[in-house]
Amino acid sequence: MSLVCFGEALIDFLSNGKQPESFTKYAGGAPANVSVAAAKLGLKTSFCGMLGDDMFGHFIKDELTQHGVNTQYCQFTDAAKTALAFVSLDESGERSFSFYRPPAADLLYRVDDFEHSMFSEHAIMHVCSNSLTEHNIYQTTIYGLTQAKKAGAICSFDMNLRENLWPSMRHTLDRIWHVISLSDIVKLSHEELEFLNNRSHKDQPFEHTIKTILKAGVSCLLVTNGGEAIRYYHADFTGEVTPPATKVVDTTAAGDAFIGGMLAKIGQYCPNKQSFKEYCQTQSNIEETIAYAAKAGAFAVSRYGAFASLPSAQDLI
Repeated sequence: MSLVCFGEALIDFLSNGKQPESFTKYAGGAPANVSVAAAKLGLKTSFCGMLGDDMFGHFIKDELTQHGVNTQYCQFTDAAKTALAFVSLDESGERSFSFYRPPAADLLYRVDDFEHSMFSEHAIMHVCSNSLTEHNIYQTTIYGLTQAKKAGAICSFDMNLRENLWPSMRHTLDRIWHVISLSDIVKLSHEELEFLNNRSHKDQPFEHTIKTILKAGVSCLLVTNGGEAIRYYHADFTGEVTPPATKVVDTTAAGDAFIGGMLAKIGQYCPNKQSFKEYCQTQSNIEETIAYAAKAGAFAVSRYGAFASLPSAQDLI
């Protein structure tokens, strides 16, 4: 089975945490991180997106290739530069970001740029909300998910909300709910669930938003909360999985490692959406998949960087 991740790829300049401060260049961007995470865990994986025709864009493509990701769906443009993110870490490894986006090359991917064979050749398509921030890239993302859905693929969405990337929050909720309605797997952090609930169902308990997500057709909703228990929700049951304890040095790719681990495990057993629905009917399947994904996330936070921090299958034995 195979996975395609669509959306942004950028450069993370990671602080050394010292004074004077210096930054080291790492390839990153949530969907790109997920593609590498899944590939390193043995799943056949592609990345689809627009890169700047500059030193950073070519560095990202080279890094993706070196980590086993198929880059035939990557394109280059000279109309905008590759996005940059400067990342500072506090003593607990938590991040603060300064983004140089927009303008950025990843926002310029258009419907006509898709190779339509891509949709039939991949069993899973994964996206994040950073490809919803502007109208044109939002339309492209929706088109891609719709085509994947028509082809019988499993659609995965990690909200991964970065409010400072949105020029306005006017359309944020509508666009996020639109993607949720097309998704089979949705991952939210506890803070993102709180955001959705407060903006969509003010004064209602979280359960109201959770039920709304499941009624939209989502087979598996995951809610992470740092090192706390990971909650999962299915139409017929709910539960939680406790992630392994670990020393946190850098949370940059934690959620992406988690999603990559989950999709790598699902890709072993689920060739299409129907098989995934059947897979999710067994609670132990979901718990074993989350436990594996949590091990991947725990491994990543114990190391610096994005691609560089992601585990191989051997690392999780």
